[in-house]
Amino acid sequence: MSATFVPPTLNVEEKLFQNRYRVDTGRPHIRVRNESTCVSCDAKACTVCCPAGCWRADPAGGIELVVDGCLECGTCRLICDQNNVDWNYPRGGFGILFKFG
Repeated sequence: MSATFVPPTLNVEEKLFQNRYRVDTGRPHIRVRNESTCVSCDAKACTVCCPAGCWRADPAGGIELVVDGCLECGTCRLICDQNNVDWNYPRGGFGILFKFG
């Protein structure tokens, strides 16, 4: 008889938890250029497209951005149709530290 191989299952949150992030305190690598632009944005695509969940809509209609845990993929700057994201790579030694390459 042959045994049936069942691959291990991990959800996105479990995979993200395996990475580490070194915070560059006081020097975020992503900023919102104009907060009022976010308030008037109907789509708020950044809140649903960020794989790390760094972007969230706040109760006042604006955006809350927490860069700790950012995967540095650049999705936010590409998805923002208002060109309202100032995005740069973190300084050397800071940012995402991938455990498995």
